[in-house]
Amino acid sequence: MSNITEKRNVEVHGIIPKEQEQASPEKLYARLIDKIKAYHPSSDIKLIEKAYEFAKKSHGDQKRQSGEPYIIHPLHTALILADLELDKESIMAGLLHDVMEDTEVNREVMIENFGEEVTDLVDGVTKLTKLDYNLDKVEEQAENLRKMFLAMAKDIRVILIKLADRLHNMRTLMYMPENKQKEKSRECMDIYSPIADRLGISKIKIELDDLALRYLHPHTYQKLVDGVHARLEHREDFMYELIEEVAGFIEKSGIKATIDGRVKHYFSIYKKMINQNKSLDQIYDVFAIRIIVDTVMDCYGALGIIHEQYTPVPGRFKDYIAMPKQNMYQSLHTTLMGPNGQPFEIQIRTMDMHRTAEYGIAAHWKYKENITGSEKDTEEQKISWLRQILEWQRDLSDNHEFINLLKDDLNMFSEKVYCFTPDGDLKNLPNGSTPIDFAYSIHSAVGNRMIGAKVNGEIVNNDYVIQNGDRVEILTSNNSSGPSLDWLHIVKSTQAKNKINQWFKAQNKEYDEERGHELCEKYAKSKGINLPEILKPQYMEGVLRKYGYKEWDSLIAAVGHGGLKEGQIVNRLYEEYNKDHKANISDQEVINNLAESNPKSNAIRSSKSGILVEGMNDVAVRFSRCCSPVPGDDIVGFVTRGRGVSIHRTDCTNIINMPDYEKGRLIDVTWAGNMEEQQSSYMTEIIIYAHNRVGIIADLSRIFTENNIDLTAINSRTSKSNIATITMSFSIKTTEQLNVIINKIRQVDSIIDIERTKN
Repeated sequence: MSNITEKRNVEVHGIIPKEQEQASPEKLYARLIDKIKAYHPSSDIKLIEKAYEFAKKSHGDQKRQSGEPYIIHPLHTALILADLELDKESIMAGLLHDVMEDTEVNREVMIENFGEEVTDLVDGVTKLTKLDYNLDKVEEQAENLRKMFLAMAKDIRVILIKLADRLHNMRTLMYMPENKQKEKSRECMDIYSPIADRLGISKIKIELDDLALRYLHPHTYQKLVDGVHARLEHREDFMYELIEEVAGFIEKSGIKATIDGRVKHYFSIYKKMINQNKSLDQIYDVFAIRIIVDTVMDCYGALGIIHEQYTPVPGRFKDYIAMPKQNMYQSLHTTLMGPNGQPFEIQIRTMDMHRTAEYGIAAHWKYKENITGSEKDTEEQKISWLRQILEWQRDLSDNHEFINLLKDDLNMFSEKVYCFTPDGDLKNLPNGSTPIDFAYSIHSAVGNRMIGAKVNGEIVNNDYVIQNGDRVEILTSNNSSGPSLDWLHIVKSTQAKNKINQWFKAQNKEYDEERGHELCEKYAKSKGINLPEILKPQYMEGVLRKYGYKEWDSLIAAVGHGGLKEGQIVNRLYEEYNKDHKANISDQEVINNLAESNPKSNAIRSSKSGILVEGMNDVAVRFSRCCSPVPGDDIVGFVTRGRGVSIHRTDCTNIINMPDYEKGRLIDVTWAGNMEEQQSSYMTEIIIYAHNRVGIIADLSRIFTENNIDLTAINSRTSKSNIATITMSFSIKTTEQLNVIINKIRQVDSIIDIERTKN
């Protein structure tokens, strides 16, 4: 008896046949039930039937652009979900996914008829449907993408249903106007296809790619289709003979296998033509043979047999079984020279691997009976990327940066390099990654403290490009000054770029806030806008909401470092102000404004600050948090617009590194009166380096208690060499008092050094 399953056809990717699209609702529903019973024979279909009848009645006489009854679309959506073998709740949600959006049915009615689980799925898909991914409106696009990933995190089935919905809409895009065809196709290329790829659902990703190419580049697409079919007809006999020949070798070895051939999908061929600058005639591996076996051992056994019979093309073997892709795709890929000297590709995998390759995250869905712990772990690994996206959403308040990082990550996903830690742990990084990318893939603290790297035991430059199989070791130091701005031009991974940007934002936030305020003030003046008048909480709230920020200081800092334009902020504030302009003018407010501008009250406020500003009387003074000056320090003032004078120590890093064009705004300031008579307290911070030992924190705290000093914060960390770095924040009145404290700390056992923070 033959070990080869008789399946030796050649599969050609294409559009769903017209007769299948035109089937009646009754035939489509019958096909849906047959599919569900095939993979879940024990499933009770009563609720699915109820959902179908409810959707059909709710949509009533509604028609699609094609003129078909609207219920045709939900049925096809449900059929795609059944192809993925999803649970009945997903199938029901697929049938009902447009009911809450396009009919008068509300959430309460849905819950009453189908329960909260199905209703939540429908509600999630409805919210995604309303999102507008206008690529010209960065802020709106970012906000919509944030909502999409939050919906995915709540229940991953929401995006699976949305992918099915989008796939059927793409199949029937010929009924839409040309501008809509291109808009929807671009969304597929930029958003939906990469997400399907990330979730490992190649069955949907491939078709979305081909359909999007069809409408984005119609002439190229048609030429490609005609060319592939012409080549298929020309080489049909050769391909069938090759499949039979391969099958004979596998059968003779005693390995049980299913073997078939396939033509690569059109977008894959198009991408290779563009990337390699080749014509279709120069792409030889458009045809591939797939061998599906029972076990991993059989995969490698079949590979050995094939390599004995055909000459492998050097550099074209990939082992995705030993090193799976991030979406958990596994297979052996090898390119060989055929009998006539033409290259062809063979893919070898088990049936489980094949299901994962086709259906991705849906292949191990948790609803399935008797699911094992390892399968649960597999699904958790698949959505680890989603958790990373959600982490970015928490970290990134800048919408432009979020969009760019997300697109970089999606675009880089398909090309990976595999390398190892010194302990042998596998890391996969974007192709072209450097040791800096590797460091940040371990932990942000490792990246921030990196001072060098070794690859395969040899010291390398930071811009060394990691190769497959490299063993990478990161060298770190607690005395590292942190990442360099140059690193942003070196790294390839989205994660590394994000972490480096976060470090610089934290370091420069104070300066960025000041600069942001000044830029907004300058822009407002140029437009004749009174900034203090529109800078009110009720207007600021609208701006924060639009740009996705939680705090005004963070938004202004984004202006300071260039993430947002000052014109965007001021104009939006002015729009919010104009909405209720009449309400802002009252006699009482005029009186209040006069009272606030009283020179006497300002003079009192200035004297309380303990600062005299040369040549200026009525000026607001604030102490910079970056260097925390106290009476007795050498100080300098920085004139801001709208926030008075900011007081810095003369050794502050921000002052020392200030650009020349900003230094013209520095002004002489002095401490007022007798320092010892000052009643105000000033926050300051010191960093203590010491040999770590038990009780050192208690000894330090005792000094502050004995001297009646208000200690507000302590932070401590210890290096591998047992050196403790202790940061202490507290309130004092003069530098003399600070010097007394520092001298007493120096006498404590184990202290190495003490310094004041400068930034």
